[in-house]
Amino acid sequence: PVRKMPSRVATMQKVAPDVVIISLQLPANEALAYRAGQYIEFMLKDGKRRSYSMANAPSSIDSPITLHIRHMAGGLFSEHVFGTMKERDILRFEGPLGTFFLREESDKPIVLLASGTGFAPIKALVEHLLHLKSTRPVSLYWGARRPHDLYMNELCEQWAAIVPNLRYVPVVSEALLEDQWIGRTGFVHAAVMHDLPDLSGYQVYACGAPVMVDAAQRDFVAQCALPAEEFFADAFTTEADLAQP
Repeated sequence: PVRKMPSRVATMQKVAPDVVIISLQLPANEALAYRAGQYIEFMLKDGKRRSYSMANAPSSIDSPITLHIRHMAGGLFSEHVFGTMKERDILRFEGPLGTFFLREESDKPIVLLASGTGFAPIKALVEHLLHLKSTRPVSLYWGARRPHDLYMNELCEQWAAIVPNLRYVPVVSEALLEDQWIGRTGFVHAAVMHDLPDLSGYQVYACGAPVMVDAAQRDFVAQCALPAEEFFADAFTTEADLAQP
């Protein structure tokens, strides 16, 4: 059930120049029953709302809710997070919301596609798959502008090393010489199409900038034979998404 409740900011951790991970503590004896991939909406004082996906799977129910927040110049909420917000502050939210969760009845191989902080719900999906001890093959693609924007790259590499059915492909679109990036470059959805030209037997879960999600949906269906009903995407847009060109 969707509920409104207060939460306290438990921790704030800066993991990239413009990304902070916050964890929320719920009132005593309260728990938020949600599915990996869902999101909450913060209710701001002026009536506006801001949506953020849970970055941890509910199987880790004892841990606080964690969110990945990107700093957007002029973004009402993220300016507050990066400027004046501090630990122990109270935030009111409504949730859980959204239909972006794993379709467990399928045994098809999975493509997980993320850009930027769209990685948050994708991380929750991976944790849920690990919790299920799923044997479905998983291809995780994470796109970012520069290597430091892949703010949990080490975690993804650990998954790929210990989970036999998980493959991880980081993709950087605007690496500078000083980054010394030797990995894949370009658009993240194009990397998927290069590696998996036939998606007819796959399920795809995508989250990130709407321009990336829209391009992936269009091109995977038109050029890679992905069944349209096997493409799942986060429906909400964040401040970060709206600011991207």
